[in-house]
Amino acid sequence: MTEAAIAAAQPHARFDRDRAIVEARAFDVRRLPPGFIENPFPYYHALREHDPVHRMPDGSYFLTRYADCDAIYRDATRFSSDKKVEFKPKFGDSPLYEHHTTSLVFNDPPLHTHVRRAIGGALTPRAIAEMEGGLIVLVDQLIEAMAQKERVDLIEEFASAIPVEIIGNLLGVPRQERGPLRDWSLAILGALEPVLSEAQLKRGNDAVRDFVVYLEGLVADRRRHPGDPEKDVLTRLIAGEHGGRRLSETELLQNCIFILNAGHETTTNLIGNALYTLLQWPGERRRLLGDPSLMKSAVEEVLRFESSNQLGNRAVAVDVEIGGVKMPKGTLITLCIGAANRDPAQFPDPDRFDIARDPNRHLAFAGGIHICAGMNLARLEGRIAIERFLARFPDYRLDGEPVRSPRARFRGFLSLPARLS
Repeated sequence: MTEAAIAAAQPHARFDRDRAIVEARAFDVRRLPPGFIENPFPYYHALREHDPVHRMPDGSYFLTRYADCDAIYRDATRFSSDKKVEFKPKFGDSPLYEHHTTSLVFNDPPLHTHVRRAIGGALTPRAIAEMEGGLIVLVDQLIEAMAQKERVDLIEEFASAIPVEIIGNLLGVPRQERGPLRDWSLAILGALEPVLSEAQLKRGNDAVRDFVVYLEGLVADRRRHPGDPEKDVLTRLIAGEHGGRRLSETELLQNCIFILNAGHETTTNLIGNALYTLLQWPGERRRLLGDPSLMKSAVEEVLRFESSNQLGNRAVAVDVEIGGVKMPKGTLITLCIGAANRDPAQFPDPDRFDIARDPNRHLAFAGGIHICAGMNLARLEGRIAIERFLARFPDYRLDGEPVRSPRARFRGFLSLPARLS
């Protein structure tokens, strides 16, 4: 297939004007239209152009402009991350409620500050740099294992295996005990979708329960045998005093779960989305193979173009006005990262995948006090994984139908079947 034919076969990014207006008015994140999961970008463009501060049937708002999302991320005073009120009707008194209302990402200071300082202390630039050698060894081992096969799954055998090992190392999880971590993570994060089935709720609650039981044993062992606090996040969380107090047992356990979830899902998606997108844009793939110095900017462009995390949420803490729309205290807001990262007001030719794009101030890692604590680790994992994979398998290709994750909040794949030569 020629490059022109491949480009013509790519999913369209925009509707015609009349349909865009209709889709924008009707949009409801709780009742997504057919085809949205596969290609949400026409809906994002329609909303941003025709109803950028969109009121949904439940009274919440869906925001799609870069400037609005960026401003809200930077303003933790007027826009709260605390989810206790929002999540109570959704989860009730359940393990999922306890987890998601205790974790770093869904809290305001002072709890947010306590946990972030502990995690950040183990993810300094020096500490991340020291991880590079071990990461290269891990990636090369995975590559060698795949090289022995005619057909591989780039998610199962590569993209998802990397962050599980890295986060397992950060928490000091014994390697032989890491088997359940990915399934637990998928189940718990899956419960953040706008609409849930009873089966999804049960799976998520079971995963939190099982994870907590496992961590209780791990924490007890670490108290008896502390690790290096400069490298071991769990030791820092157990021993560290932040803002005059230590974390409670619940805060400790639930934020260990959060660290795995945050580091696993988004990085898996980053690597998988990169390998898929480079196949969809063969000119950029050849460009990167010819100039590996573009790898860092290529990773940033993947984060923008196919953001691993598509949606964020805030609650209005005081009466505000956004885009001419007045919102009283308590109003719920969905920040559409995927739409903001394709806003032409911020990114020229936003539907073009350009591995040398500069500047590229995307919101894939959110912003403000809640900017992702592990973003530089994720960047390192993505860069090393993609760089070494392309060097070994420059002619890889799909060999079967990719299976996209059926979720709106996180964009990625469950399976990418491929041949490597």
